[in-house]
Amino acid sequence: MTTQEIRKAYFDFCQKNGHKIIPRAKLVPDNDPSTLFTGSGMQPLVPYLLGEKHPAGTRLVDSQTCLRAQDIDEVGDNRHTTFFEMLGNWSLGDYFKQEQLSWFFEFLTEVVGLDATKLYVTCFIGDQENGIPKDTQSAEIWSGLFKSKAVDAKTVEIGSEADGAHKGMQSGRIFYYDSSKNWWCRAGKINDMPVGEPGGPDSEVFYEFDFIEHDKKWGEHCHPNCDCGRFMEIGNSVFMEYVKTATGFEKLPKQNVDFGGGLERIAAAQLNSPDVFKISLLWPIIEKLEELSGKNYNSHTESMRVIADHLRAAAFLAVDGVTPSNKAQGYVMRRLLRRAIRFAFELGVEQNLLEKVAPVIIELYEQDYPEVLENKTNIQSALEREEKIFRQTLRQGVREFAKMTSNSQLTAEHLFKLYDTYGFPTELSLEEAFRQGVSIEPEINQKFDKLMEDQRNRSRTATKGEFKGGLADHSEITTKYHTATHLMYRALRIVLGEHVIQRGSNITAERLRFDFSHPEKVNPEQIKQIEDIVNEQIKKDWPMSYREENTKKALSEGVMGAFGDKYGEIVKVYTVGDPDGENYSREICGGPHVDHTGALADGGKKFKITKEEASSAGIRRIKAVLK
Repeated sequence: MTTQEIRKAYFDFCQKNGHKIIPRAKLVPDNDPSTLFTGSGMQPLVPYLLGEKHPAGTRLVDSQTCLRAQDIDEVGDNRHTTFFEMLGNWSLGDYFKQEQLSWFFEFLTEVVGLDATKLYVTCFIGDQENGIPKDTQSAEIWSGLFKSKAVDAKTVEIGSEADGAHKGMQSGRIFYYDSSKNWWCRAGKINDMPVGEPGGPDSEVFYEFDFIEHDKKWGEHCHPNCDCGRFMEIGNSVFMEYVKTATGFEKLPKQNVDFGGGLERIAAAQLNSPDVFKISLLWPIIEKLEELSGKNYNSHTESMRVIADHLRAAAFLAVDGVTPSNKAQGYVMRRLLRRAIRFAFELGVEQNLLEKVAPVIIELYEQDYPEVLENKTNIQSALEREEKIFRQTLRQGVREFAKMTSNSQLTAEHLFKLYDTYGFPTELSLEEAFRQGVSIEPEINQKFDKLMEDQRNRSRTATKGEFKGGLADHSEITTKYHTATHLMYRALRIVLGEHVIQRGSNITAERLRFDFSHPEKVNPEQIKQIEDIVNEQIKKDWPMSYREENTKKALSEGVMGAFGDKYGEIVKVYTVGDPDGENYSREICGGPHVDHTGALADGGKKFKITKEEASSAGIRRIKAVLK
């Protein structure tokens, strides 16, 4: 079965058992500022598990797309991904343990076709301190299910994960673990649960790759929760059975079931492969990378896994309305894309990666998730734009990293210069050091933070009068207007002449205002020319960057700067384009600016001059907007 067929079969199976299919929630949770992303199938359904009535009824099923940003650095092994699908079914005060465990066992063995001898399960050992008994009911159900397949089902009491490494398998099939492994509550730990909070035991199912030998670095003996790779968890049934009271725990009047099964992991088990990247939702991406690079997956495994995972995650973030930025969800998306591009360099793919790979990802999902097809253009444009912005930064950053670390050490000064001068992300510098075996200066992050603070202090006093560039604030829209002012200033000089000099500005969230030297009224034809030039630069999606330079040297090289002796010895020079190659403008400025000019067109906006008038003798004033 393909992964897509497993998803559909799961829907069909649950519908046969009275469940209603509900749509996936977006990766960015609605009205939940406590978390950046939807990280589990349960997350969007918590209100209903806590008692609220669901409009679709008491038996629900879905496949929830999830993203866990904390797994970014772990991607590269055979099972960790930042993006995954969680098959889920829920009982809201309806069926309970007997139905849930029986159905899941039937689905795995009869529908997916997994060998029952390769399945192992865990149950809750109980908690004497809190008066919660051992979950013998789940264990007895499992015992009967295994016996129906003529599989011996011995129970073994483990306790903690550390106990498992000591005790081992003991020919067991059903394993009892403590609350650190087989208890669910929102607080994480049973003793941290507040009064009124529901929770309960859970029962996990593991698939065994019996051809993988146990690695003793994970403990003396193997057991289902061992991290050696022999076992892989493929599903977990949570039984919300208890509520915390002032005197202990009591049974809930209405008991719920929350099941989550990793689609990718079930598909890997069906292939009897511990490598989730071999499944039909990921392998076509790997094949495309092999085609583009001329390299083989077996020899470049980590790079291809990282790229495949990160681009799939970024594509779904784009589907759900996220764009790369330096804030919140946008920052994670940017980091995913930039890591993917960096690993593509290792494969020798230095251009058009996203243009070539994005269509493969879209094709994998467009039939089952119509929103993917509907947002095809947004996906491709968001991904390709970020690649265009970052490639130049990456090339230069990698070159400079090699020069700076020729003595085999990365220092805080190196880290700061790579970030501040070349725009090379700190996390990539640190990752590069790790990958190349370059030593890292002790307390490098703290020292980097000190250098950043020193720079901010210099920036505050770098100009006389603490020139602020006429910005009312540093909001996103004001930043866009500030960037548009750069584009317009250069356009004014192109259309009207090099005599045009900035004489003042005022930028708010509603518009930009720009004063400049010019002896006569700017006519409508000239205004149209200026607008066209600015919109053309927005369309070109130039990258924007800055570096600190000597003021006199910068001005002598033609860098625009209107405030003469008001500048200090060192200034920030912002470039629209490549500072050392093709560019549109270079101008002294304190910031802030967008990362790329295409951001000014978000939402289909265009630059428009709304008013041109005299400000004073020989000084004209322009007001303009993005709309």
